[in-house]
Amino acid sequence: MEEYEDIINLPHWEPRTHPRMPRASRAAQFAPFAAVTGLDDAASNTALQHIAAIDLEADDEEWIQ
Repeated sequence: MEEYEDIINLPHWEPRTHPRMPRASRAAQFAPFAAVTGLDDAASNTALQHIAAIDLEADDEEWIQ
């Protein structure tokens, strides 16, 4: 750690001519990764089918006993 003692407590460098990008704009640059349309709906439908199957299995157990 002795190597970096001269810089370790310095404030983070900020450029004078280029202001920071707002958080909303930074997040927007990752929007193309959500390009698979319908993926959320397909995942939700699959989850609902699995939940329904689990509920049916529970009902079958009660019927068998």
